[in-house]
Amino acid sequence: MSGTSEGPAPAVELVRPAVTLSNFTTSSASSSRVAGGTNLLRAAFAAAPLAMAVVNREGLIVEANESLGTLLGIAPEALAGRVAADLVDLASDTRAWHAYREVLRGRQARLRCTRRLKHPDGHSLWAQVTVAPLPTEGPEGALGARAYGGQGVLLSVADISARRELQARLRHLQMHDPVTRLPNRALFFERLSAALEAESYEQSGTGRIGLCYLDLDGFKAVNDTLGHRVGDRLLAAVAERLTRCAEEAGLARGNPGAVAPLVARLGGDEFALLVEDSTGTDQLADLAESVLKALQLPFDLAGQRVSVSASIGVVERHAAGTTPTGLMQAADTTLYWAKADGKSRWTLFDPERNAHRMTRQALSSTLRPAIERGEFALDYQPLVGMEDGRVHGVEALVRWHHPQFGTLTPNRFIGLAEEDGSIVQLGRWVLATACRQARRWQLERPDEPPIFVSVNVAVRQVWDSDLVADVAEILAETGLPAHLLQLELTESAVMGSAGRPLQALQALSDMGVGIAIDDFGTGYSNLAYLSRLPVSVLKLDGSFVRGFMYEGEGVAPNPADEIVVEAMIQLAHRLGLTVTAECVETAAQAARLRRIGCDTGQGWLYSRPVGADRISVLMGGSACRQG
Repeated sequence: MSGTSEGPAPAVELVRPAVTLSNFTTSSASSSRVAGGTNLLRAAFAAAPLAMAVVNREGLIVEANESLGTLLGIAPEALAGRVAADLVDLASDTRAWHAYREVLRGRQARLRCTRRLKHPDGHSLWAQVTVAPLPTEGPEGALGARAYGGQGVLLSVADISARRELQARLRHLQMHDPVTRLPNRALFFERLSAALEAESYEQSGTGRIGLCYLDLDGFKAVNDTLGHRVGDRLLAAVAERLTRCAEEAGLARGNPGAVAPLVARLGGDEFALLVEDSTGTDQLADLAESVLKALQLPFDLAGQRVSVSASIGVVERHAAGTTPTGLMQAADTTLYWAKADGKSRWTLFDPERNAHRMTRQALSSTLRPAIERGEFALDYQPLVGMEDGRVHGVEALVRWHHPQFGTLTPNRFIGLAEEDGSIVQLGRWVLATACRQARRWQLERPDEPPIFVSVNVAVRQVWDSDLVADVAEILAETGLPAHLLQLELTESAVMGSAGRPLQALQALSDMGVGIAIDDFGTGYSNLAYLSRLPVSVLKLDGSFVRGFMYEGEGVAPNPADEIVVEAMIQLAHRLGLTVTAECVETAAQAARLRRIGCDTGQGWLYSRPVGADRISVLMGGSACRQG
């Protein structure tokens, strides 16, 4: 065996000169046993099914067994003297190469790595390569040292191709959807993370990434009416068309190295097309258009003709600073916009629209705590008599002094409060605060006619709380007479009232509370129905007042505007109702409304919504002059 020393020689040299016969006999017997063990070790090494080689400290193969020769397709004797690292491709990996050299130098105990090796006949195999020092202690160490001169390491190579293939098949099953055979959510996010990392650090591409996130419109109806088997066939057919669109998009780029968009099924009827190294929003828009067009064609599913459409959310942005979660949140939001905008369309992500949505969400999540923290306040806008120009009442308008977004008007948060039910808590606070203030004005000016306070009420307050009991309790606590409280409901809410809402309005009216219809003329405008409702005031929508044009302002008047408004006022008066005009901004508008019989006006001509102290000043004189 080339490069090795004879095994028994070192043992002989270690024998002391002065020995007895018995000692010599014993020593000879030990040498014989070592020699026999060495031969056994060599035989085991040569016949081992595990491919192995002894490598010296210089990295050259000293001896290789038959299994290694078979694995590499090289005769074992031809391997002697070859560079071991070249045969098992250790130098291609910097970390593995460094670790290998450390093992050769005795500074590291072991190296284990996986390599893909090329057989001379052309096929490839996966091998697990292990490099470890030869044993130097114990009986095995002694035998190894004698057999190979006590130098080098043992290289072993195990063919793990079958195991790798099984792992690959299992991973494919784990990472692909069984219905469409597309990558599933797990593989999609793996690829998305890798793409974002690559686009962020590589300089060769555009540094951008795009995503089309879609779901099928009305897919649930297909499952419910035709069954899940047809539904699965539809999903598979959709997957085929999406894949075709992706392939055509890849070819359209005109770059042989361009990667076609990744198509994945994320679950249910949701699919995604990931565009790596995107060139801009135009590319994503073209892809979304092609998908919509492809899905518009009917599907023939084993005799069942099915038509579907899709809604698509499109996001395209720089990869740097983008996270998988952030990209998917943007895509999901944009898909929701596409659904809300009418379905069967694609919508591009809009940062401003998203900022508004985020603000809306932030407001919604902090509404209830804000009520408890006392972040709300009331302003009041005068309701002025058209004939005498004095303040007859005020409308209470809630303001939210938000610590982050500043002062917010009702249109920013009342809708949210109605959605999550906090309007009940907020409405009760507004009602109590307004009644308390109205009572304070009454006590401050005992010799003057008291003014009433008008408070807006949402229909949900009637359904979700006992509004009649709340009003009665607040009036009792504050001492405000019932006739100095007016509740405003929108026309659409009042005109369709029946059951509990109508009973509540009737009970409040019987109590002496005034009921006003706000924004009248924008909804049902069912004037005949007014006679059956406990309503005392109509508030004409501002659009009627804004429609008044005057010759003095350089615009010819429109007689129809005045005819319509005058007819509404006359009918209201015949029914015993008073009329308030909203959005009165000019003296000419006020004069025309006064001429056709309007009772009170509200608008910037008289005053903007102001604090309670300012209302006290306005009560002392003509609101028109003060405005």
